Amino acid sequence: MFNLLWGVGFVAVNFALFLVCYRLFGKNGLYTWIGAATLLANIQVVKTIEIFGIVMTLGNTIYATIYLTTDLLNEKYGEKEARKAVWFGFFTMIMSLVIMQMVLHFKPGADDFSQDALQTIFGTTPRIVLGSLCAYFVSQFLDVRIFSRLKVAYPSRSQLWIRNNGSTGLSQLVDTLIFSSIAFIGLYPWDVWWEIAITTYVLKFVISAASTPVIYWARSFKFADER
Repeated sequence: MFNLLWGVGFVAVNFALFLVCYRLFGKNGLYTWIGAATLLANIQVVKTIEIFGIVMTLGNTIYATIYLTTDLLNEKYGEKEARKAVWFGFFTMIMSLVIMQMVLHFKPGADDFSQDALQTIFGTTPRIVLGSLCAYFVSQFLDVRIFSRLKVAYPSRSQLWIRNNGSTGLSQLVDTLIFSSIAFIGLYPWDVWWEIAITTYVLKFVISAASTPVIYWARSFKFADER
């Protein structure tokens, strides 16, 4: 029960900080959030928790806010800005991967106490790294494209929830299937693979659906330099 209640608070804090970041820094804050979220998601994913007897990884909450961010950029600033943010996040992932792999190859000093911890966090297997990169690249650009199409089909301001949840629901399904397939097929039996994929997708979608009021609130923010 503690993990469930703490998890609800954790989601609320993520959403609140997202709103603060956008309120304080405007569009630049959204790019900042993308960079931070991609880094934190890849760090948090190494920790597993259990809720209602289901084992899941952390990282899904902050990762879901990436979709929230690109959808908000698409809604207020257009598809070009949203695609730019996706490229920015992808570069952040590549940059952190290259730099931290080089860090791990330094020979630690005699009194060093961080090598093992850094190895645990950043010494991920090649399949997980490849799965993460491919899933992010494909699903994020898919999300931007679907959102833009839904924006044409459902253009009303009150229909933002259709654009947001429709694009996110489909793209997160693709994200989950790509990552789970590359990272885990052959490593786990099929029944375990399906459990991982289904629980991961459901958790991501629930968090994204919960962000609907957040994107409506964020859309109402006005900035002097954007008038």
